[in-house]
Amino acid sequence: MIRNILLGAASIAAVALAAQSARAADLPMEPAPTVAAPVPSFSWTGPYIGVQSGYAWQRASNMKPDGWMIGGFAGYNWQLGEGSGAVVGIETDINYADIDGKRPNGAGGRTKVSQDWNGATRARLGYAFDRFLVYGAAGVAYGDRELKRRPGGTDSKTAVGWTVGGGVEYAVTENVALRGEYRYTDYGKDKFNLGRFSTKSSATEHRVMGGVAVKFNSPF
Repeated sequence: MIRNILLGAASIAAVALAAQSARAADLPMEPAPTVAAPVPSFSWTGPYIGVQSGYAWQRASNMKPDGWMIGGFAGYNWQLGEGSGAVVGIETDINYADIDGKRPNGAGGRTKVSQDWNGATRARLGYAFDRFLVYGAAGVAYGDRELKRRPGGTDSKTAVGWTVGGGVEYAVTENVALRGEYRYTDYGKDKFNLGRFSTKSSATEHRVMGGVAVKFNSPF
């Protein structure tokens, strides 16, 4: 009799287990959770070219020449290491300029100083906060300087000096960045021969510039 009771209990357990399995098979399958791929951060590494314009205030030969300029620039940035915000680079620019200043001289005439073009080649060091870059730059500056004295004569030189400054850039797309910057430049001192007169003249400059650059993918 005990044997029959045990066999009956085993049969009941088997039927209950089968029924439970059938109910589990009818339940809908939950989809596996998806994991979004990480969005890559912006990289400043690569070559770029751009256009710019700005305004300059100079001091030269007891005058204060000022005026506009417009030109272009090109360079290359390296963002140092994966996940690093440090950025180093090299850049050169060349600009058409309309900068001049005048003053009367003791001979009843006037003296005029002017600059028609300028440029610079600079090293850059900055730090990037994703698409926002803050940088400083320094290097060699060059430009024409013309001194005209009436009565007297006219002489021009290609001045070479140094420049230092800084700015900010913002990448509005993967390939387009806007910038604004300030520069201080010292063009040094040159000797000008003005007919019967000769004089030495130095020139310094403050300027503000704005520009837009097109960035290309790094070939490396």
